Amino acid sequence: MTEKITIQDHQLERQIVLSRIIVGGVIAFLLILALIARLFFLQVNQHDYYSTKSDNYRIHVQPIVPTRGLIYDRNGTLLAENVPSFTLTLVREHAGDVDKVVDVIESLISLTEEDREKLRGRLRSRSIPHSSVPVRFNLSEEEIARISVNQFRLPGVSVEAQLVRHYPEGEIFAHSVGYLGSITEDELKAVDPVNYSGTHQIGKQGIEKFYEDILHGQVGYQTVEKNARGQIMSVLDRTDPVPGQDIVLNLDSNIQKAAVEALGDYRGAVVAIDPETGGILALVSKPAYDPNLFVQGISRKDYASLNDPVNSPLFNRALAKYAPGSTVKPFISLAALNEGYRTPEDTVDDPGYYQLGNHKHYDWTWWSNKTGHGTVDMQRAIYQSCNVYFWDLAMDMGIDQMHDFLFRFGFGRNVSLDLPQASTGTLPSREWKLNAIGEPWYPGETINSYVGQGYTEATPLQLATATMLMSNKGKWHRPAVMRQIGTDSSPVIESTFLPDIEINNPDYWDFIAESMEMVVSRGYGGEYRTYGSAYPYIAAAEPLKYRMAGKSGTAQVIAILENYDRADEVPEKYREHAWFISFAPVDNPKIALAVFVEHGEAGSSVAGPIARNVLDAYLLDEQGELKAEFIYPQISEEDEGAESAMPVKESVVGSASDTTDSLAEENVNLVSVNQ
Repeated sequence: MTEKITIQDHQLERQIVLSRIIVGGVIAFLLILALIARLFFLQVNQHDYYSTKSDNYRIHVQPIVPTRGLIYDRNGTLLAENVPSFTLTLVREHAGDVDKVVDVIESLISLTEEDREKLRGRLRSRSIPHSSVPVRFNLSEEEIARISVNQFRLPGVSVEAQLVRHYPEGEIFAHSVGYLGSITEDELKAVDPVNYSGTHQIGKQGIEKFYEDILHGQVGYQTVEKNARGQIMSVLDRTDPVPGQDIVLNLDSNIQKAAVEALGDYRGAVVAIDPETGGILALVSKPAYDPNLFVQGISRKDYASLNDPVNSPLFNRALAKYAPGSTVKPFISLAALNEGYRTPEDTVDDPGYYQLGNHKHYDWTWWSNKTGHGTVDMQRAIYQSCNVYFWDLAMDMGIDQMHDFLFRFGFGRNVSLDLPQASTGTLPSREWKLNAIGEPWYPGETINSYVGQGYTEATPLQLATATMLMSNKGKWHRPAVMRQIGTDSSPVIESTFLPDIEINNPDYWDFIAESMEMVVSRGYGGEYRTYGSAYPYIAAAEPLKYRMAGKSGTAQVIAILENYDRADEVPEKYREHAWFISFAPVDNPKIALAVFVEHGEAGSSVAGPIARNVLDAYLLDEQGELKAEFIYPQISEEDEGAESAMPVKESVVGSASDTTDSLAEENVNLVSVNQ
């Protein structure tokens, strides 16, 4: 059988190939046209957009953190400085997988889970794109070397040299200067986020917080070009930051340290004020803490150690309120004289207690010998701290008269210029109790208030301010920590004033000052218990080199029962608080202060010597003599005016020759409740 033979159609094949070439050519041509159109669109129409986007990967705007202003004391001692430190930072946009990058960092240097948590918080609160956040502070040279060698494994990570806050004096100024700490999300919302770009710390407490705007400065910027690895190739433009301004404080390092040393192991506070300006010379609260722990983020372990419920080092006792005890008596006495409720000659018989209704209120002498002070006038009521005298006065004057007069001295309000965190205390009145508690006022509450107990509460700052006013004879200066802005400028002039305290007879000021001077300078002799309540502890062993006025106070923490035996041991938390207020020299006041000792038990014997130590440190030179600038010019007999019109029954016994008796020679029983 014959096979079929297929003859190829070359013409048809040529047509097929040709048609395929034409179709392919048309498609290729169309694709080329589309590519050209796309290139035209990208290169021409979208040129600005992609040029800017390209620059964003190549050109970066970096914030330049301003140098924070320094803080000095009145003598030029540096209290807050800036020291160099190397910080490991991360830019989220360049890092890619942040967790993976952090894992690499942890394999190179020490990094705790707490560091990771803080980093996550900083990334969440960051408001400026492409800005860096700290991963870890204070890198060592070895850690810097490890990071540098492994830089290729760490995109977006760099080591930055920064200035960080440092407090050379440590805990001595912790409660006054304050400290810096990491910015929280809420704090960042309260400030200009642009001005704080690149800044990781902000003032948290004290002067650092109150004057944050002055100390921080204005952020600067630089435009830089970076390569693919994030390394800066060149700086294209730069706007320098405006550094923060330096601040000079009224605080005096010498007296601050003297107050810290004088308090010793006691918990308490000392506030000292310059009567001529209102400048706060010392503001001490003990126990304290090291503010350097907070600057770059305090660890949980360190923070837990500061949460001691008894010592409470973070608690500022200088600005907290406590019952002031008998320290209010000089001010109440002045009110009684001014309002006509008492004269200096008026007397009260003190059997050791005051009976109101069916209840007896016992004076401090009752607990030692079951007797009182006998016949007492105002001056003796002050220098021997006779409660019965003031309880009797309370029933005549009433609570509202006390409230209105003490309010003029700054009680019941915060009158400081730059300590907004200070408590206003409590200055009770009928209206106050009705509004605060919803109850009427009772006579027994008036009696308590007149010896600084009950609802009455004051801060060491308030008592130091009131003492300053007493030394100034009513002339107001609002207390302030800051002295001036800049080291070359003049002291800041107070912009807001309070009206001076004017009284009916200016001689009353001298009478109260003399009575307060007797508290520390009136020596032994004469009838029973005629010495000043603080004399045995302040001036008996070592005579004063200056005239010192003072008043002790011992504030009860719990009520004392009639059958209470003082020989029993009292748990510390129930012991009385000890107070002492003072100013000196009496004839030319240069310092007024308040000393508070938590559960110190006796104002005269515990807080009084602390006050003297602080006054000595401020007023005396290295030889133990009164500094020349504090010596009051002597007035000749010819120039001396007429004697004071105020009748004074007994003069102050306080010269060097009168203060050499020892406690052993008198064999007296010294107790001091509300003394």
